[in-house]
Parts: sequence; structure tokens; C-alpha cells
Amino acid sequence: MLKLVLPKGSLEKATLELFEAADLKVSRNSAVQYKATIDDPRIAEVRILRPQEIPMYVADGLFDMGITGRDWIEETESEVHSLGELRYSKVTSNPVRIIVAVPEDSPAQSVADLPHGVRVSSEYPELTRRFFASRGIPADIKLSYGATEAKVPDIVDCVVDITETGSALRAAGLKIIDTILVSYTELIANPTSFADPAKAHAMSQIRTLLEGVLDARGKVLVKLNVPADRLGAVIELLPSMKSPTVNELYGGAGYAVETVVEKKRINVLIPALSDAGATDIIELPISKIVP
Repeated sequence: MLKLVLPKGSLEKATLELFEAADLKVSRNSAVQYKATIDDPRIAEVRILRPQEIPMYVADGLFDMGITGRDWIEETESEVHSLGELRYSKVTSNPVRIIVAVPEDSPAQSVADLPHGVRVSSEYPELTRRFFASRGIPADIKLSYGATEAKVPDIVDCVVDITETGSALRAAGLKIIDTILVSYTELIANPTSFADPAKAHAMSQIRTLLEGVLDARGKVLVKLNVPADRLGAVIELLPSMKSPTVNELYGGAGYAVETVVEKKRINVLIPALSDAGATDIIELPISKIVP
């Protein structure tokens, strides 16, 4: 039913891992093959292409649905329907930023401090052009084919580049003076395809699986037993998504309690639960959380 396009390059590994965790395993004959399959009745075709191209291909109707970054949607000004952000990237779950950076010893503290005719290198020439025009600063914008940060100050005065942690910029002796865009990975659809009720329903189901995996990351299920007279003390310790599930044990022997908590807190939580009177504490991994 759906023609799907996934990003190749820096997002590729994280995207394929996300789909596999969502029980939508992407299969192909080799790691360099552009055609792939997913054993799912809702997905008829899969391609793996550069994220820069994906918004245009989805907008043109070559694919019904795709994954790319908000940065490339804005750069290409593609008319697509956003199905929502997918909070993952190549390093962390944080967004990437499109920033303006200059040498650390530059007196410029913001884009407003840059001179007219400033030389700029960027892999996002259209986004950069619109940004500088909106600030009323004429700029000489050059398309970069990579290693953008290495071109300052000998070739250009500043760069517009993408960063997730800022480490590469700092290593290159640059400082950030402005942010043009905060970009998450997005699930996008062709507007005509999304207007088809059957395709829209299939897209929604796929999104539910992907979001369920992302919502489960960093969380675990904790199950425990507790005597009736210690229930209140145990419940007070439990952070939860909603309210903990509490069921009475057979024969009135106490209560069984379960809840979802952040994995990073479990090393402190389990001993505290034991101290409060909980027994038979079990920690279980979670594959998906679907509200």
C-alpha cells in the first residue's frame, strides 16, 4: 500500500534500529543497496536515499511517506504533511540545530554584528539566504559540500552548519552566535496520500509503532509485592507515568504493584523500595509504550 523512503547516511543506522525495534525490520541484500523490503502488509516498497532529497520526492508523490529532518524540509521548501516528530538522531534524542558560527576570537556576538557582504559557507544555501535576508544583511553565500567548519577564516568569514553537541565546532575553534533552526527528525507524508483514508490509517498505525519504541527508551517496568501496612510508603517512592497498578494478592497476603520508571533512577529506587518493605522486586525491559 505505502511507498516508504528512509534516510541514508548519518541517520541510517539509528533509523534501521528504530524500525527493527518497532517490529518493522528493514531487509536488504547489502548495506549499500538502495532498495529494501519490510515484511508488513501496509508497506509495499522501501527505498533508502539521502535525507536532503526525501522531502522533495515525498512532496512530488514519488513516495507516500518518509523520514527526514525538519532542516531539509525547510531548505527545500517542500510541501509535505508532517505526521509528527520522531525524537531520535544519530547521537542522542536531542534535536540538531542549524547555527551561525564564527572564529572564537571574532568580536561578533550575533548575526547583527556581521558586516554587509559577509562570506558564508553552508550546506543549506537557501535556508541561509532567507535567514540573512530576514536580518537585512547582504551575504555572499557559498554552497559547502562538507567539512564546512574547516573553511573559516581563510575561505569564508562564518559558517552556517548543523550541530548536535557542538563538539566539532569547538574543536575547530568556532563559537556559535545565532541559531537559525532547531530540527528534529520527522515522519512526513505526501498530502494527496494522506488524504486517502486507507493510506492515512496505515501511516497512523506505523507512527504508533515507532513512537511506542521511542517512548519506551530509557524506561523499565518494575513489579513488586508489598504488605498491606507498607503499601502507602512504597507508593510514595514510585514515580510513574500515571498511577501505579495495584492488585490485591490472593488470600489477602498484601498487594502486587507495578509501574514504569526511568532506567536511570532504578539503582536508587530498588534499594529504597526494599527498605520500605517491598519484596519480590522485578525489573523488566520494555519494548514499546502505546498510550
